[in-house]
Amino acid sequence: MKHTLKNVFHSPRFLVGFIIFMTILLTVLIYPYFVQRDPLQGLGKGFLSPGTYVSVYDTNNAGTYRVELPEANDNRLEASVPVKDRQTMLDYLTAMGADVSGLDTSNENFHALLEAWNANYDEADAKKNKYDGFATQAKRNELRRLNNRLTSDVTAAMSVTKGEGEAATVASVATSDYVKVSEVANSISLPLGTDNFGRDTLTELVKATGISLLVGLIAGSIATLLGLLVGLLAGYVGGIVDDILMFIANIFTVIPGFVLLILIYSALGAESRGITTCAVIIGITSWVWTARSVRSQVISLRNRDHVNLSKLSGHSLFRIVTTDILPYIMSYVVMAFILQVSSGILAEAQLSMLGLGPNPNELPTLGLMMNWAKLFGAYTSSNAWWAYFPVILVIALISFSLNLMNTGLDQVFNPTLRD
Repeated sequence: MKHTLKNVFHSPRFLVGFIIFMTILLTVLIYPYFVQRDPLQGLGKGFLSPGTYVSVYDTNNAGTYRVELPEANDNRLEASVPVKDRQTMLDYLTAMGADVSGLDTSNENFHALLEAWNANYDEADAKKNKYDGFATQAKRNELRRLNNRLTSDVTAAMSVTKGEGEAATVASVATSDYVKVSEVANSISLPLGTDNFGRDTLTELVKATGISLLVGLIAGSIATLLGLLVGLLAGYVGGIVDDILMFIANIFTVIPGFVLLILIYSALGAESRGITTCAVIIGITSWVWTARSVRSQVISLRNRDHVNLSKLSGHSLFRIVTTDILPYIMSYVVMAFILQVSSGILAEAQLSMLGLGPNPNELPTLGLMMNWAKLFGAYTSSNAWWAYFPVILVIALISFSLNLMNTGLDQVFNPTLRD
């Protein structure tokens, strides 16, 4: 056993897959101890991009510090002009025939764009010439408001009111006044922003990864045990038992497994689609290929000398199967289990993408997160990449690591694949 484990962990493929999988698993186990937040708790409304959010209300009660940043005014001006307005500036300059070569809406070229705007924009000229795309009064008013914002003083001081009623005081806030985030009473870091429900995507992703791994583990265990039991009986006993079991397996083979999974799962009500139910149904529809593979392995072993010796010694069927056959195919069973876990995770994700996944009011899964991102336009209108890309990456990493581990085991136990 020790020698076998040593050979397994000397396989580069298995080792890389094992490290990736254990990293994901440890993250799932450790993260809740540091961030004790309900993964289904809404923190806001709609998609919020990744970043640190600070309460504006509480910044008034935090101490201020004088900080002079050389690029502060430039950054402030860049932040005040969104990409949409920059595109309007570029379109107007193009329409009036100005030289816009090398100009775009990026921060790197913003100051060049601003210089070109200041040199060419004139309100009277825009009204007189009615350039293409800016001929209406509404468009010219938009240009005028944009120009007023561009020429306004970004260094003007602001006034804020602290307190309420008679205790209220008015304080001036200069551009050089800064607050420490650690001193603000309420702030939150959202490394992956929020989803369409305003829920912390990272916390939800970690929880969903753990639930999906649990689904894969349960489904893989059921499918492997069923396949192992059917394969051992059909392969060793043979005869009418083999015919009956293979007839059942053929029925499952004729109907595609995923179609059968959809038919069974869709027959259940939405409230009955729990995590365990999902895993069990995936397991009982995924055992066929394991059973066929185990059966073929057992058939090649049942007439070996040590098996015949056990038969002559009067050993029971159970003892022969468990002591003389099962140990010889355990490496294959382990590899089959790894693939079944991976298949279970992917099956749940596919079901959830079709809207047939577990009850969304209970716990999140990777498939449910993908479904929510699809339903609420994270791919298209919102362009909220943080709501779906990390989920795709986690699913890909789990499948990749498990398949890499399986390939490494196959390389160790299959003599034809050894270097």
